[in-house]
Amino acid sequence: MTRWLVDGMNVVGSRPDGWWRDRAGAMKALAQRLGRFAEATGDEVTVVFDGRPFDIDATPAHVRFATRGGPNAADDDIAGMVAEHDDPGSLHVVTSDRDLIDRVTAAGAEVVPAGGFRRRLDEL
Repeated sequence: MTRWLVDGMNVVGSRPDGWWRDRAGAMKALAQRLGRFAEATGDEVTVVFDGRPFDIDATPAHVRFATRGGPNAADDDIAGMVAEHDDPGSLHVVTSDRDLIDRVTAAGAEVVPAGGFRRRLDEL
């Protein structure tokens, strides 16, 4: 089983498909796709979003919102999750954010680019 930590807004923003017109809808759509991905693969998936929390059902994937507001809040949470994990080498972080990539790889996690992962979701 692979453990995935997904930089939600980085994946949403990886494709200019008009997501900014309905940010909450784009977040829900990604979370639901991640739920289908988790179900199909048996992998553990957690997506972390910036912004004010609202209800998103993505079972069996887990949805989290950054613990604080402001710039890079979700990035900070993801980096913290990697740093605190017992086995950071078992984690795959989905992001194309250069700073977050540097932080999580320094802690031992693997990185999967957001665009490539989104194409993988398209295949489900």
